[in-house]
Amino acid sequence: MDTLPISPLAIPVAAVAALVLGAIWYNPKVFGNAWMRASGMTEEKMKSGNMAVIFGLALLFAAMLAVLLMQFTNHQWGALGMVGGEPETAKASFEAFMSDYGTAFRTFKHGALHGTLFGVFGALPIIGTIALFERKNAKYIFINSGYWIVTLAVMGAILCGWN
Repeated sequence: MDTLPISPLAIPVAAVAALVLGAIWYNPKVFGNAWMRASGMTEEKMKSGNMAVIFGLALLFAAMLAVLLMQFTNHQWGALGMVGGEPETAKASFEAFMSDYGTAFRTFKHGALHGTLFGVFGALPIIGTIALFERKNAKYIFINSGYWIVTLAVMGAILCGWN
């Protein structure tokens, strides 16, 4: 029984989308220069570090976020959890339920809504709290939180709408 059809490419595509959006968001022509000033980043610091490790870990972290975000965007995961994650051993009523509601709210728009909510109520408080203790200003909070809110909306749209 295929209870939760998800494209096997949805998670990696959502993760790559985070890096693509980051390249745009933090571009000097968008928010890059303002972010550098707000964060205290310098050109010298930007050139240091192992870029393969930085981008590799950023991609891994984005994939981890995509796995978590899928639980928030695709409501059918809750139904799957009610049967212990093993639909093969579920009662016949589960199969009937999934037949009726297995694709309910599986749209790009719905995923974008939940991704946005995840960004506002997840990323913003985390980034905001760290920034407060690091004595960063509001611009820093809004630039970084804004990136994650937009990125999680796009990731949510991909994860929920791409069946």
